[in-house]
Amino acid sequence: MQNRYAGDIGDYIKLALLRHLSVGKNLGIAWYLHPDENLNSDGKHTSYLTDKEKWRPLDPELFDTLTKVVSKTRSIAALQTSGMLNAVYWSEPLAIASVLASKRCDYRSRWFNAALKQLKTCNLIFADPDNGIIDDGEHRRRQPTFGKQMPLFEVLTISNSRTAIIYHHNTRFKGGHDAEVDHWLAQLGPDAIAVRANAYSCRTFFIVNPDIETKNRAEGFCKQWSDHKVRLHLSLNDR
Repeated sequence: MQNRYAGDIGDYIKLALLRHLSVGKNLGIAWYLHPDENLNSDGKHTSYLTDKEKWRPLDPELFDTLTKVVSKTRSIAALQTSGMLNAVYWSEPLAIASVLASKRCDYRSRWFNAALKQLKTCNLIFADPDNGIIDDGEHRRRQPTFGKQMPLFEVLTISNSRTAIIYHHNTRFKGGHDAEVDHWLAQLGPDAIAVRANAYSCRTFFIVNPDIETKNRAEGFCKQWSDHKVRLHLSLNDR
């Protein structure tokens, strides 16, 4: 997550999903906040806000709030104070690129352990890495881009004994996006499911250790949003 993304189409889908799934839950959000970059046009997908007839009926209150956020200073602070979610937040920046390569492993471990401590009372956690899930290759931990990624170890740790929702921006995975989602589902446990959202760009929300209510709510959300390029993706064992 970067502050410059606040209020874009990805946020609308993301926050609407969290509002739908977190009813009756103690929600925690780990933003995995990465310093803003100006290398591309990411975060500029806000034109959906001008198409009220298509997008607003899905979640009118959230739509109106994000319209205000985009018209002002875009930031996760604005999202947190908007009142759209009742959550515990971990918003400490994950600025690995600013840390010496030799110290990045320790820095990341401290950051992640602090996040776990902050969210320990939550039974539903959303983790929002800028790019998404990667493998646990040791070589990655010294790379400056590691701050934009969430290794599988962290996914499995943060979802231990509770439900977790993990953001993943789909990549140029060999075999395509369906194969990519299947690849990660196979490593996230037998009950894991995924919500695919392909409006403007392709993203996936992996739901790890969902209870029956969460599964049913995810299915209902996908039905509600089905005309907006959102769909449920089950593991191979559940198809």
